[in-house]
Amino acid sequence: MSTSKQTVLLLGATGHTGKSILRGLLKDKSAFNVEVLVRPSSAEKSDVKQLKDSLGLKIHIVDIVEAPVEDLVQVLNGIDVFISAIDMMSQLAQLRLVTAAKQAGVKRFVPCAFITVCPPGGIMPMRDAKEQVYQEIWKAHLPYTIIDVGFWHQLSFPTLPSGRVDYGSIMPKSRLPIRDIHAGGNAPNMLTDVRDIGNYVALIIKDPRTLNKFVCTYSDVLSENEIFAMLEEMSGEEIERKHVSAADILAMRDTASAILATDPTNVPALMMLHQAGYNNNKYVRGDNTPAYAKYLGYLDARELYPEFQPITFREYLVELLDGRAEKP
Repeated sequence: MSTSKQTVLLLGATGHTGKSILRGLLKDKSAFNVEVLVRPSSAEKSDVKQLKDSLGLKIHIVDIVEAPVEDLVQVLNGIDVFISAIDMMSQLAQLRLVTAAKQAGVKRFVPCAFITVCPPGGIMPMRDAKEQVYQEIWKAHLPYTIIDVGFWHQLSFPTLPSGRVDYGSIMPKSRLPIRDIHAGGNAPNMLTDVRDIGNYVALIIKDPRTLNKFVCTYSDVLSENEIFAMLEEMSGEEIERKHVSAADILAMRDTASAILATDPTNVPALMMLHQAGYNNNKYVRGDNTPAYAKYLGYLDARELYPEFQPITFREYLVELLDGRAEKP
């Protein structure tokens, strides 16, 4: 492990992933000096003001899309580790940050990965957008670490007939209940509690073994059928399954792609495409597993840090059933 204190610049500190990363870094003040990069459109938000007023963090406000690269270099000068937790729609805005980080001599660039394990090449459009950033990093010969986290606990549970856990679901009330079983429900998937993402990131970025590597995190590897059974056992309720076939998933992907071909700005179609991409990756192909991650060359965070005990999915369900879970 690295023993010298690192200066870390975090982009996206007010999003769910970014908040988790920020908390993980701030827990280890002896290892990290944390600064935050904020786009001008977010500068006046209450969450951003709290970063400065309550936490005393140094805030850099810069337009990462429109500002001259020289301005980005100035912000990145003296930064040891740059971490991006940028929003889903802005992935390619990181390309200019790669150029600036190289010129500034950043020692480790952590791009916005933080998704399921998936190869590039038309399986998940979101993964392919991230791949463009990765390739820019490699062309620049910039030191990096890419961290994927499987799927969040907070997005992986079905709703109950009683409505007891609806409060914690990301879906709007008009779309509840959510009780889908995809492609038979037997594909195992790596799961990470969103609160542990930051804890893992803090461990990973001070570890020289992870430099220029892909790393995957998880607490559990569970299928949908196992998740449904676990929640039924813990709640005492029987969940009626809605089966979604592999053909249905691929048809959703094709429908969304056809709409976007004629209207690239269609946000509902884009969201449908991303959902279908995740379902293809997780349930049809079964990519999001430790075994497949190792095949692709990932390091396994559970093996790297056996002393760290992540929040298990069962522990999360206890909170959810007790009414204490936070809605993402």
